Amino acid sequence: MSSDVRFTDFKSDKQPTWCPGCGDFGTMNGMMKALANTGNDPDDTFVVAGIGCSGKIGTYMHSYALHGVHGRALPVGTGVKLANPDLEVMVAGGDGDGYSIGAGHFVHAVRRNVDMTYVVMDNRIYGLTKGQASPTSREDFETSTTPEGPKQPPVNPLALALSAGGSFIAQSFSTDAQRHAEIVQEAIEHDGFGFVNVFSPCVTFNDVDTYDYFRDAIVDLDDEDHDATDRDAAKEKILDADKEYQGILYQNEESVPYSDLHGLDSNMAEIPDGAPEDATDLVREFY
Repeated sequence: MSSDVRFTDFKSDKQPTWCPGCGDFGTMNGMMKALANTGNDPDDTFVVAGIGCSGKIGTYMHSYALHGVHGRALPVGTGVKLANPDLEVMVAGGDGDGYSIGAGHFVHAVRRNVDMTYVVMDNRIYGLTKGQASPTSREDFETSTTPEGPKQPPVNPLALALSAGGSFIAQSFSTDAQRHAEIVQEAIEHDGFGFVNVFSPCVTFNDVDTYDYFRDAIVDLDDEDHDATDRDAAKEKILDADKEYQGILYQNEESVPYSDLHGLDSNMAEIPDGAPEDATDLVREFY
């Protein structure tokens, strides 16, 4: 940890190729600000991304990074954190990557409570593949492949996280820069799995869930006198289909991370003498 880290230290020399106005710009900026505010150093940070528009984020951030397979970013992040608990691990994905093909991994990552942060850029559509309905699309959302809407209720990722035993469940809006960065920062500082679903509008393929819609619809929990430590209160908010909440919905302040219970005390490259020689050489080869 360093008190001299700046937001710009996490910017790579690659220019983002997202569509102008994409919500992912604000999401990424908030992630970098949060990492800097917590004193993390790029050399001690590992960003894992899945497939989709959000998958490019590791290229645009200056840190260790891996662009994983579709829906499999969380298992990679789990492996990284357990192999080297000294790293700050941040996993980034989209609603399709995380709540469709990756839904099983999401539930198990939540219940394991590994000490890492998961930021999902939820634009309620498949942007990279040109505008199909995603797991979080509205039931009547019309696209070229669902001209009459998906006719299925959208996935509620916050409810999935709560039912799986989530210890930190939050939601933010990418364009509300300061609030978004604050929420991600609290997720990073949480001892356990910090999950933040981010409203990140797609300006190209989604003309329903727009910036204007979220600005009008969002209710900030700081204005609601919400007790984030009260699981029943969190459940009530999460299941309220008429509101788009921003803030920390639930936090178990007594959370004990998986890595503290079952993990290593230091990174695997520092395996003590006495371990099988072949295993030690293999681990250090990939460190």
